[in-house]
Amino acid sequence: MFTRRRFVYGLSASVMGAQLPRVALAASAATHAMSSRRIPSSGQMVPVIGMGTADSFNVGASEGDRAPLREVMRRFFAAGASVIDTAPSYGQSETVVGDLLAELGLRDKAFLCTKIGASGRDNGQAQFQESLRRLKTDKVELLQVHNLLDWKTQLALINELKAQGKVRYSGLTHYHEGGHDELADVVQATRPDFLQINYSVISTGAEKRLFPMAQDLGVAVLINRAFDDGRLFRDVGDKALPGWAAEVGITSWAQAFLRFAISPPAVTAVIPATSRPDRQSDNLKAGGGPVLTAEQRRSLQALFA
Repeated sequence: MFTRRRFVYGLSASVMGAQLPRVALAASAATHAMSSRRIPSSGQMVPVIGMGTADSFNVGASEGDRAPLREVMRRFFAAGASVIDTAPSYGQSETVVGDLLAELGLRDKAFLCTKIGASGRDNGQAQFQESLRRLKTDKVELLQVHNLLDWKTQLALINELKAQGKVRYSGLTHYHEGGHDELADVVQATRPDFLQINYSVISTGAEKRLFPMAQDLGVAVLINRAFDDGRLFRDVGDKALPGWAAEVGITSWAQAFLRFAISPPAVTAVIPATSRPDRQSDNLKAGGGPVLTAEQRRSLQALFA
């Protein structure tokens, strides 16, 4: 985990700027109320800040391991968030997520997403059944083909599971710009409910094909790697936040980077991962307030030019 440089500024009295049509604000950004966006295929609204679990939830069963994550999850739901993304390949993450949701009685509030990362239908089916066992549930909201592995077989299986009521939405994922064109081709051909892709201040390739296509086809978009695996924090170092940050309710670099990631109209939610309660609280604040203007987005990008 990389240290976040925090620069606290006074909040303006009102940050109720113009919003994209697909965003529903519950209250003003001054209170950091969570915004929601619509899943095109169903109309269901989901909060814009979700949570990833790669590495962060891959811990043991001791109280020392679980206590911080229990608080991370409590703060997540208390802020009105719901989208939790995990995968069988994330070590113990599915098990930890399942245990904590059950312990806290929060499964019914979670929009639970996992993945199939296997070759062959039987292996995919077995992996999904194991995911259900580990997550302590009989269904998930979103099941995704992990990094397009055997995507034809696994997407067909996911659609069967949708018909059986074990999955509500289908999805396809990738995590680096080298996979964007292939992902775009598959999305064009199959039209899943969701796609998940990397996007950040320094990795904006998704703007070329994936975002416009998602809007045209009515595909929801989840964003991973919004901090570029911590590189963004290292690169800004001790720099101060831009002068406009306080005007839009941004008080940390994490909030700035997450607000950048959710500003494109194609984006449904971003899923940053953390094992620290203080960072979870900070991440969640990015879900309130106006999306960034083109000029504000360019000013962030200029820091990394």
